[in-house]
Amino acid sequence: MTSFVGEMLSVIAERGRNLVTWPGTDKNDRSVGALSHALLSEKGEASSIAIASELFESYGKLDEKQKLAYFLVLAEEFCADVNQVQKTAETFLNDPCDKNSFALHVSTEPRRQELFRRLNHAPDGTRQLVHMRHDLLKHIAKHPTLKNVDGDFHHLFISWFNRGFLVLQRINWATPATILEKIIEYEAVHEIDSWDELRRRIQPSDRRCYAFFHPALTDDPLIFVEVALTEEISRSMAPVLSKERVLLEKPKINTAVFYSISNCQAGLRGVSFGSFLIKQVVEELAGELPQIKTFVTLSPIPGFLSWLAQRTDDEGETPFKLSTGDQKIITDIKLGYWPDRAEDRAQMKEILLPLAADYLINAKRPHGKPVDPVARFHLGNGARLENLNWAGDHTTKGLAQSAGMMVNYLYEPGEIEKNHQIYENDEQIVASATVTRLLKNLPALQGTKL
Repeated sequence: MTSFVGEMLSVIAERGRNLVTWPGTDKNDRSVGALSHALLSEKGEASSIAIASELFESYGKLDEKQKLAYFLVLAEEFCADVNQVQKTAETFLNDPCDKNSFALHVSTEPRRQELFRRLNHAPDGTRQLVHMRHDLLKHIAKHPTLKNVDGDFHHLFISWFNRGFLVLQRINWATPATILEKIIEYEAVHEIDSWDELRRRIQPSDRRCYAFFHPALTDDPLIFVEVALTEEISRSMAPVLSKERVLLEKPKINTAVFYSISNCQAGLRGVSFGSFLIKQVVEELAGELPQIKTFVTLSPIPGFLSWLAQRTDDEGETPFKLSTGDQKIITDIKLGYWPDRAEDRAQMKEILLPLAADYLINAKRPHGKPVDPVARFHLGNGARLENLNWAGDHTTKGLAQSAGMMVNYLYEPGEIEKNHQIYENDEQIVASATVTRLLKNLPALQGTKL
């Protein structure tokens, strides 16, 4: 159905090219800026689709410098009409009725939003707008004025990609190859290095993969999650991904382990799907396998060593201090070096586990939320910080991020909403006694050498 609509729009766009009435004096100007003004001036549907299509064609030929120039044009020339806003504001203040309130609301909307809505009518317009925002995000750090343009993208995408439009699909070996290729490409947590590896993750009866799709991007997942069905909480990635593991029979399954969640569309950053995905997958699995009572993640701690390396002798904000020698050992770990002696690894475990607990529970951003992005995601969804796992991921990436440590976040269906409220309203992290007990060892680390 979607491909039929796309083909129909392409036909309309082609026919509409001959119907366009170009505004302004230079009717040969086909720059993206001129096309944008023309699109907002056009009233005919076919000609609007034609202009939107041509604009995307022209945009696709721009280099990064030219794209930045276009984004700056959007920021400067396609904002709200200040005079109109002032006029409608005065009318509303003199007569604050619903009609004038609505007029004020309309007048404050930047012209960019209507431009994006019209661009969305082009064939494959939604996908191209998502890619356009991805390009925009690359420039915001150096050009803060573009935050307003991004705000308009974000505002519209929240509506266009709301939960009501998303479709959950299970990914298996029968899924079209074009989608399977994108699962391999988009996997962001534990790399899939071959088709055989992908088969091991999605084909066995004790493994699952689910993805959200949008009707406008039917062949491109928005986000997907990989699940291991087990008989206990997994605390290390090696058994989960082992080539030699034994298939677990259905009657023995009692735990679902979410071990990888990957966002696929960089242009949809800040548009949240993950919480909906996990909750719906929990419902799917509970319906299929009612004997599953435990839903838990096996998650990385991506910011731990970077955070730890920033602790210095002259900082008094934490109950521990790290020497220059300690900093070097942390750097060595990030480069992939690992102690050969068992006693050295045991000492490192004794030191790093309490520090990791401190990082996850007490390290906060200015707004009060955890520094660690994975912790923000799962705790914000209502999970509980359940276990800290030593030697959970001995890959080069795992050692560089967290000295190989991983964490379990527990999704207990009856507690999710309560945990979410505590996290959002009280800025408190719900953690198990197993994890909070580790904090008692922090004072002993004052001045400790790794």
